[in-house]
Amino acid sequence: MAHLEAVQKGRNVMLAAVCDRDEGLADRFGRQYDAERIHTDYDAMLADGSVDAVIIATADTFHVPAARRALAAGKHVFCEKPLGVTVEEVEELRADVQSSDLVLQVGHMMRFDPGIQSAHAFVTDEMGEMLALKAWYCDSTYRYIMTDAVQPVTRTGPDALRPPGDRKADLHRYNLLAHGSHLVDLARYLGGPIRSVQARLLERHGAMCWFVDVDFDSGALGHLDLTLQVRMDWHEGLQIYGQHGSVLAKIHNPWYYKSSEVDIFREATGSYSRVLGADGHFYRRQIEAFADVIRSEQAGTPTTMNGASIDDGVASVRALVAIRRSADSGKPVDLADVSGPV
Repeated sequence: MAHLEAVQKGRNVMLAAVCDRDEGLADRFGRQYDAERIHTDYDAMLADGSVDAVIIATADTFHVPAARRALAAGKHVFCEKPLGVTVEEVEELRADVQSSDLVLQVGHMMRFDPGIQSAHAFVTDEMGEMLALKAWYCDSTYRYIMTDAVQPVTRTGPDALRPPGDRKADLHRYNLLAHGSHLVDLARYLGGPIRSVQARLLERHGAMCWFVDVDFDSGALGHLDLTLQVRMDWHEGLQIYGQHGSVLAKIHNPWYYKSSEVDIFREATGSYSRVLGADGHFYRRQIEAFADVIRSEQAGTPTTMNGASIDDGVASVRALVAIRRSADSGKPVDLADVSGPV
């Protein structure tokens, strides 16, 4: 619902092809978004010489297999979050990326929110040492009533490929993968690498609440709140306390394409500032940035990736596994020690 429009509007990309096993879906969306070719076979699309890169926006279970096949075919990869569902498979994918000359970017689109980018620039260049970071992601009971007004209508087909079983049978796993991945990457983007976590989970009146204490490699403290569903409006944001200033952010539901309201306090001036961030199309901005990296590689003038890299994707999966293990055991868990599935 996001990436096809993002490519259609992108300044430096074009939709060479779409692929779906369901012929009706492939034809419908290929025509709607002006694809040059329409495929129902993934390997046939990967063999298409006009395709430079592949966006993988499938169910989570299929991310790593599809990405590995694309890399083997010599295609750059943009893979939706989470990168995968087990530590082992994402580590195997990392080895594939490292042995290639190809770009892989993970779809953590909050890194392309202008407000969050302003916070990152302040934390990196001006704030000095970080004392603590608090972040929260609280999905609302009213979320779908609100977003159905702005989201495209979902379409499906009789031949669409789905993972076996009910993906929501294990709601702990589902919510960590679908929602926790946003929160973890946001914390890492602004707070740096996470060394360990200690998590608690409480379930009441149909809601789940994870409170996660975080130890960052920098020595800063962190606290993450993942709650689903809150009896209030969508509630996402963060606070950062630093040596020379602080950050307070209110993050909007991404389907409103509205930049976060980020207030940066600079102790040197005793004043707050906030960027407007008029262009809040995070999905288009991240695809354009992905294409910029590929084009710079092709031109022999490599540029720094602003999006989430393969290492970021692996670290996020490790953090999700660690949160799950810690909530189950009641003990702190080091990210370096985890294995297995979320």
